[in-house]
Amino acid sequence: MKSNPPSIVRGTARSSEVRIQQRACALIIAGLDPSAGAGIAADLRMVRATGSWGCAVLAVITVQSTAGLVSATAVDPGLVLAQAREVLAHQRIRVIKTGALGSSANVRAVCTLVGEHPEIPVVIDPVMIATRSPSGARLLDPEALDAMRQSLALATVVTPNLDEAEALLEMRITGVEGLVAAARGLVRAGARAALVKGGHLTQGPAVDVLAIGRRVIKMIGPRLAIPPFHGGGCSLASLIAGHIASLGAKSDEDIVEAVRRARRQLRRSMRRATDIGDGLLVLPA
Repeated sequence: MKSNPPSIVRGTARSSEVRIQQRACALIIAGLDPSAGAGIAADLRMVRATGSWGCAVLAVITVQSTAGLVSATAVDPGLVLAQAREVLAHQRIRVIKTGALGSSANVRAVCTLVGEHPEIPVVIDPVMIATRSPSGARLLDPEALDAMRQSLALATVVTPNLDEAEALLEMRITGVEGLVAAARGLVRAGARAALVKGGHLTQGPAVDVLAIGRRVIKMIGPRLAIPPFHGGGCSLASLIAGHIASLGAKSDEDIVEAVRRARRQLRRSMRRATDIGDGLLVLPA
């Protein structure tokens, strides 16, 4: 892990000084959405909004727009590792965040990478299926589910939506108490903390459930009356990662605070959801 350089470098010529601003870095390993509504582009946008710097490793190339996912092609796992190791060797990485990985080989490669850096917190967004995919294309091959389950033991925070939590735990989730049971189940499966998002529940207020250690925190807010939008899961996980990069994850309270800050920022972004063409709205930083 890189040390911090001096924060000020004095200049010459006509400038009296040049101010160098230090930033903690979040390493994003995820997929490319050409519309920039989700995936790496959205991740970098949100990490930057937290004050951290986002570094990006491409794991999946998609043919996609805000109208839906057409196809997804996983990058070779050796290339994924090569990208990540080069960045880790030279940048001040304080957190790793994963999104769509595309294949079981890439999930295993990322687990290997994380095992090489046990000091770095990890936010896992277990992206599996695009919300809208007219072609039936998937962002993770079906064989990767077991590998994704095994990766939970490496997670500082795992952030599944309702469908992803059901797949990981092989359980049916109904209502808020189902979210609680799922969050606890993911912690029992090895994650330090689990944030199960309740946006796909159709009734009542918007509820996310955070389990960390023996604690369960229900995070409740009004359900915003806005049209469907693209990239909400990517954005929330990246906001959490950006805040962990600056706060650290030494204590459970650091993680709780990172999640609270991220949820507040996401709601502000949702209130400014943007129309960029056909399909779903996108979220600005």
